[in-house]
Amino acid sequence: MKRLVQIVLFATAAISFADCGAPATNAPANNASSNANANANMAKPTAAAPTADALLAKEKQANEAYIKGDGKFFEGFLSDKFASVGGGQRMDKAAVAKMIGGVKCDIKDGWKLDDPQMSMVDADTYVISYKTNMEGTCTSDGHTEKMDKPIRAATVWIRNGDKWVPVFHGENAIVDPKAPSPPPAKPGDKKAEPKKEVAKKDDKAASNSNAAAPAAAPAAAKSTNTDALVAIEKSGWEAWKAKDAKKLDEVMAKNLSLLGADGSWRSNRADIIKFWTEMPCENVKTVDVKNGFGTALSPTVEMLTFVGSADGTCFGQKNVNEDSMSIYVKEGDAWKLAFAFGTNSM
Repeated sequence: MKRLVQIVLFATAAISFADCGAPATNAPANNASSNANANANMAKPTAAAPTADALLAKEKQANEAYIKGDGKFFEGFLSDKFASVGGGQRMDKAAVAKMIGGVKCDIKDGWKLDDPQMSMVDADTYVISYKTNMEGTCTSDGHTEKMDKPIRAATVWIRNGDKWVPVFHGENAIVDPKAPSPPPAKPGDKKAEPKKEVAKKDDKAASNSNAAAPAAAPAAAKSTNTDALVAIEKSGWEAWKAKDAKKLDEVMAKNLSLLGADGSWRSNRADIIKFWTEMPCENVKTVDVKNGFGTALSPTVEMLTFVGSADGTCFGQKNVNEDSMSIYVKEGDAWKLAFAFGTNSM
């Protein structure tokens, strides 16, 4: 599976001593005990910096759980601030776990995750991207998807005390951006909208591991920085429209990575600016950023989910809305784009 903040709470010495009570002047042993307790509180374990191999192993676990429709696994695996985007909607942890609990997959053996690429946002936030070659089908909510193309995925991981947890996951089929897009599904199209299966009362699949899942954690609160982040994001889209490399440079963090809607991965800042300013686009007169939802991952890192739009064409194809997610990191007093993900709305 598929990001930022260390949620370790440090107790101050004053609080530690207050909890223990005022030490007696004739009891040095008690003083030593109080100091030991304070130091123990101060030294809560924190996860070491991740490696690409370590995160890829966790990603494999998550993919295996997804194939099995094990929603309960994701209840304990994902950050409470987790979000995903796609299909014109934003889903939080509870919604994602519930959805996965209803997934049924038939995947050929031999699939693997390879070509891992890791990008650092800050010491508590990393992005890992990889390719997968699964073949088969997965059905969710009555809709069956054929997995017959290589996929590139990206997950944002954040440090949560002594472990790393995913706060965002997205994936796109690796395609030629110049290739014509398939026609949209029509209502009543039996291939696009398979008949929903009605589970029988004695169907064991209906009582999968997700049935006994604990109560869902409350959804992450909308950040007070949401409007400011939306404004920065839109200024970046305006700069892209104008092919303004200087403005793009101003809104980008020192470390920047990108998973495009065509499944391409880029992690070189200069290459990303070149890519955005040299895209073969025509008649792009209007861009917009809507449905912004910011989530504070730490005092210096935020996640913004939104729908981005542009008119005109790029690579000879008509532009469509993109379900998007951006990670922003604070450099000095300014929020800067550190990771971007976009996928075409269905």
